Amino acid sequence: MFLRWIKNAMPRGIYGRAALILVLPVVTLQLLVSVVFIQRHFDGVTQSMTSAMAIELRYLQSEVNAADDLDAADVALDRVNTGLELTTTLPASPMFSEDVKPFWDLTGRKVITNLRENVPDVLQISLAERRVVQLWLGTNKGPLEVSFRRNRVSASNPHQLLVIMMVMGAVMTTISYFFLRNQLRPIKRMAAAASDYGRGRMTPFNPTGAIEVRAAGMAFLDMRNRIERQTQSRTLMLSGVSHDLRSPLTRMRLGLSMLDGEDVDPLIKDVDEMQHLLDGFLDFARSDAEDVLEPTDPVALLDALLEDAARSNLAVTCDNTTPLGTIVAMRPRAIRRALDNLVGNALRYGQRAHISLSITDRSIRFTVEDDGPGIPAEQRDEATRPFVRLDPARNQDRGSGVGLGLSIVSDIARTHGGMLRLGESDDLGGLKADLVLAR
Repeated sequence: MFLRWIKNAMPRGIYGRAALILVLPVVTLQLLVSVVFIQRHFDGVTQSMTSAMAIELRYLQSEVNAADDLDAADVALDRVNTGLELTTTLPASPMFSEDVKPFWDLTGRKVITNLRENVPDVLQISLAERRVVQLWLGTNKGPLEVSFRRNRVSASNPHQLLVIMMVMGAVMTTISYFFLRNQLRPIKRMAAAASDYGRGRMTPFNPTGAIEVRAAGMAFLDMRNRIERQTQSRTLMLSGVSHDLRSPLTRMRLGLSMLDGEDVDPLIKDVDEMQHLLDGFLDFARSDAEDVLEPTDPVALLDALLEDAARSNLAVTCDNTTPLGTIVAMRPRAIRRALDNLVGNALRYGQRAHISLSITDRSIRFTVEDDGPGIPAEQRDEATRPFVRLDPARNQDRGSGVGLGLSIVSDIARTHGGMLRLGESDDLGGLKADLVLAR
């Protein structure tokens, strides 16, 4: 429980944790030095100085007690005061009701304790004045008031050492923070470049900083370049294969259309299905090489999709209440193709589709629901993989597919820093697909 509380209390950001690493040792060291060294040091100094002062006070007290009368006591006090630099009053002025020690006086308690232990008949002690000590001694001639400089019983201004330690600690911590910030800045730039790449943006990045940070930056650039080469190779391969097969299929369909007979129609249907599969391959190949990011209004994009669905007499409904005017950087043609795939899948396996849009400060969510059979929870992760067809879960009497529709949508979501979530529709009972995009 305690460890969990510490974990939750820790700063989340790298700057906050770096500041904690800097400040915590400095504060701990200052506390240890203050408690262990300073307190013991000033206690020892105060003990030695008050012991010496107690000898003088006892001598003064004995001189007063040895005098025959008050006049003789005054003569003895004058003689002693000159040599010991004391100020005395006999008989004394009215005393305080109790010992006086300001709360900020670090050594005052020790001074009062030591004087009472080493000097007999101490009546009252006052440290109200910062540079003077006043005390009242009991004598056989009445109360004797004695005043002397405070620096004779304790080190002067002991708080100055604490102030110097705190000021220098703050100065050195500030200098260390700026130095460490320069070391952490390359890490933040690399994190920003990685985040942008996850959203499909190629942000220029030059590794700088310490050797280990540069090594991590170079490894990130190598990984990014390798992924780009693999993506380009996949795109070129699928595009080349699909393009090369398109012309033979076109010639085959043209040749079959010139023939007569009952056996020709099934062959033409097979050619059309192959053409449909090739189109799916091309869409999958283009999913990572789609249009560039540009300011787009997701509400306008959704309205255009609904207008196209209405012209095609498709059973697509929408309950969007978000007004126009929210501009977001996205790939509009890629998002439109992802929504077309989701709507196409919904109408293929169900009778109607319903679209909703939700916009927050951090994300945009397009939700497509249908009244079809849905996808079992244990097969939803597999459904987003390329070339996977879930025959038992989805009706196959609406035409065959290549198994790339949801995979294309998932790839487009990832290039926008988002994801595709599959679930069950509470309203329609079929599949619920959430296309979540990061803002």
